Amino acid sequence: MRETQVLDLARHAIVVALQLSLPILILSLVIGVMVSLFQAVTQIQEQTLTFVPKLLALSLALIFLGPWMLHTIVGFTAGLFAGLPNVIH
Repeated sequence: MRETQVLDLARHAIVVALQLSLPILILSLVIGVMVSLFQAVTQIQEQTLTFVPKLLALSLALIFLGPWMLHTIVGFTAGLFAGLPNVIH
């Protein structure tokens, strides 16, 4: 296996990992900022107020984005297995 193949494989793995994680991370960031803004405006300092909306939003996001995420990771894995003969030879 050549060095360029290893680097391409690592780069592709990082890109897929970012594609899968960024929607969830961005949603969590947006919900966190909105809840923090709401807390600052209303002066409510309840700890569970930040946890519950994030939990609900991320659960819904995983329900709706789950099939796409699964399809993406299965495609990446299938590509790895399909490319194995080229790597070994």
